[in-house]
Amino acid sequence: MNAVGSAAALAERLRGTGYLADDGLATVGYLALALRRPLLLEGEPGTGKTSLAAAIAEALDLQLIRLQCYEGIDATQALYDWDFPRQILHLGRGAQPGQLCGPSRGGGRCVTCSTS
Repeated sequence: MNAVGSAAALAERLRGTGYLADDGLATVGYLALALRRPLLLEGEPGTGKTSLAAAIAEALDLQLIRLQCYEGIDATQALYDWDFPRQILHLGRGAQPGQLCGPSRGGGRCVTCSTS
């Protein structure tokens, strides 16, 4: 994975993708990367959670795998019994496979989970 040396460096890389991160978001993003821990974001639909994951994946040349979560899904279903057709169904009409998983460019993965 392409490492970043500071929160400011991550913010600059995100800016290169068109995503503008404030100091707080850049700091927690940097810490998640530096500590190799997941960054769990919570928020209403449309607040940019998936956009941030896509920007981080692009900035660090990582593959983005998007797991669409829905009411009633638990960790076992999401992590071990992943049902691709059901994921597509919950994305709604017009979803393209590229929206779930982009081409593999880097050696690592960036994963996001959003609720519908």
